[in-house]
Amino acid sequence: MGNGVIISAEPRINEEIRVPQVRLIGPKGEQVGVIATSVALNLAREASLDLVEVAPNAKPPVAKLIDYGKYKYNEKIKAREARRNQSTAEIKEIRFRLKIDDHDFDVKKGHVERFLSGGDKVKVTIMLRGREQSRPIGGVELLRRLADEVSELGTIESQPRQDGRNIIMVLAPKGKKVHTQSEQRRRGASAHAERQARQAARLAAKKEAQAEAAAVASAELKNSSSKNTTHKEGSNAEDEK
Repeated sequence: MGNGVIISAEPRINEEIRVPQVRLIGPKGEQVGVIATSVALNLAREASLDLVEVAPNAKPPVAKLIDYGKYKYNEKIKAREARRNQSTAEIKEIRFRLKIDDHDFDVKKGHVERFLSGGDKVKVTIMLRGREQSRPIGGVELLRRLADEVSELGTIESQPRQDGRNIIMVLAPKGKKVHTQSEQRRRGASAHAERQARQAARLAAKKEAQAEAAAVASAELKNSSSKNTTHKEGSNAEDEK
């Protein structure tokens, strides 16, 4: 907004385009050339399309023949997909004691690996007690050991640093969460396609069985009719005698 005038982010379309001439692009991207805007509008009407100004600052402005309603719908779908594919990483936190046994270390390391695999960052905190605060090097070594053991899944985003009674390090996943989500969607789509294929196969088999049953019933009906006709013909012959 400037000087009381609202500037729209939407392009000008059809009669909103006031310039006398435009450089026209056809619906398939073909270059039509510089023509009168009124002629371009007539072409748009004849093709049941819209004349959309795509480069207003060019001289003359560039306009294109498109289905603007369909274009806006496709743009909305693209924006929705882009938002869905955005990484939504969270920061998880794991706390260690400086004097931690190997079993507890492995358990907590497993949690860290799970978070990193899910695309989340992990804040690892070593909590120092009493005299441990005077020798934080042990906590730094413990954090570096953890980082080395999960290096296939994550990297150090924030180096170990002392913050009061704690030593903190932040690990970031190597693979973005969007990759995990895309793989999950791919697997879901594949499973859905397999279910549809199985349903289609069952339906086809059912229809085939029904067709076979109908054919058998039809054949039996024909045989029954044939026998009845033969029997009637024989009865008529005996009556004539």
